[in-house]
Amino acid sequence: MFHYTVDTTKTPEQAIEALTENLKAEKFGVLWQLDMKQKLQEKGVEFEMPYQILEVCNPVEAKRVLTENALVGYFLPCKLAVYVENGTTKIGMPKPTAVIGLVENDALMNIASDIEKRLTACVDKSI
Repeated sequence: MFHYTVDTTKTPEQAIEALTENLKAEKFGVLWQLDMKQKLQEKGVEFEMPYQILEVCNPVEAKRVLTENALVGYFLPCKLAVYVENGTTKIGMPKPTAVIGLVENDALMNIASDIEKRLTACVDKSI
């Protein structure tokens, strides 16, 4: 499976707050947060699903992967989504190992595996 997604009883706002704090503990910062519902409605497109996309980065890890292979920049920053589907708040992300697997580099896969474990732990602590 290319993604890791969990359900939470928190509101999207509560989930984002918890996720942001847990990411800080792993030295990941939120670079940008996109409110898809708001953005699409600004463009005249009706979209009712609350859907937030957070782009996050750990600068040390970003340097490591970019130094190994500049093509990895195509996958940066890491994305996490918080959204409501069928009345349930979900937190999810594409798995770094699934994305990095496209590059076919063992050193990068080891780094991606570590990042995936850390981001998954952040998501789990945010439930």
